[in-house]
Amino acid sequence: MSTIPETMKGVYLTGFGGFDKLEYRTDIKVPAPKEGEVLVKIGAAAVNNTDINTRIGWYSKSVKTETNAGGEKGFGDVDEDGSWLGQTLEFPRIQGADGCGVIVAVGRGVSQERIGERVLIRSVQEVHSSKNGIECITFGSECNGTFCEYTTVLSSEAFTIDSELTDGELATFPCSYATANNLVCRVGVKEGDVVLVTGASGGVGSALVQLTKVRGAKVIGVCDPGQEERVKGYGADDIILRGENYVEKLGKMTVDVVLDVVAGGQWPQLMEILRKGGKYGVCGAIGGPLVEFDIRDAYLKDLSLFGTTYQTRESFLQLIQYIQDGRIKPVVAKEFPLKDIVQAQEAFLSKKLIGKIVLNV
Repeated sequence: MSTIPETMKGVYLTGFGGFDKLEYRTDIKVPAPKEGEVLVKIGAAAVNNTDINTRIGWYSKSVKTETNAGGEKGFGDVDEDGSWLGQTLEFPRIQGADGCGVIVAVGRGVSQERIGERVLIRSVQEVHSSKNGIECITFGSECNGTFCEYTTVLSSEAFTIDSELTDGELATFPCSYATANNLVCRVGVKEGDVVLVTGASGGVGSALVQLTKVRGAKVIGVCDPGQEERVKGYGADDIILRGENYVEKLGKMTVDVVLDVVAGGQWPQLMEILRKGGKYGVCGAIGGPLVEFDIRDAYLKDLSLFGTTYQTRESFLQLIQYIQDGRIKPVVAKEFPLKDIVQAQEAFLSKKLIGKIVLNV
């Protein structure tokens, strides 16, 4: 195992705001693993909505618009509740919820045998005081993450992975796929369900398509024109183009499950296409967080609504097994070196690429 240096390359987030708040550095001190922690040499990370949302302060209740509206410059003064937990963030912060790497050192209480293990880091981590698993933190938000060469993490949150996929390919899984799999598990998607997935060409959307197909469901993917064949290629049975009216295309009460990452102006149509007893699950709102909701749709049709951010250990372990068995595949849109993080986030915000943006560390 190579010698661990004293300093490393990484990206600091210096405050809420625009791209100017991202500072690439080559002199960041390499952290030492504390008791119960491991030091991971990061091979690759990936860009997620949560990284953008945190940088621009989108989680603040004062923000009412879609993510892209502040993607370049941020949303101004949101210091008091700009993090996803609605709390003040500590700066500078090394972001990065996704990461794949190798354990190179361990803290007290962790077996030396873990050194050399290739691992994925769970991006949403349960806090010790949690009584039901829902109290959690996001890696790269409440603690430093993976936009750097070395990061520390609790040994229990570094999951061994045995796969021939590259670090870049594996780095696409922890945040979007684990969030998606937890939502699919929580909603209870089953064989034979007709499932509509919004934002089906994005990181979480493409994960939802694959993970519902694994369970034997019929999947209708919503995507932009020109993305149809790619979305069908990873499992969608049918396609609806973004902006098309769901009710006119599918008819009322024709879908068993809606898995949504968009919300926004078309949200009322999602309630109309759900059958009686249908299920709506949401884990994002890239089209805007405020929707028009006629509550009668919920109780007159006996609908169930689910929201999720956290990732159970069981669903994360299931995801790793899917990866190792080759039942799901990474969808890499483009790769950038870590120093080009601004260009990577610009590409992410363009919403023109299918799949995940990877940062090679």
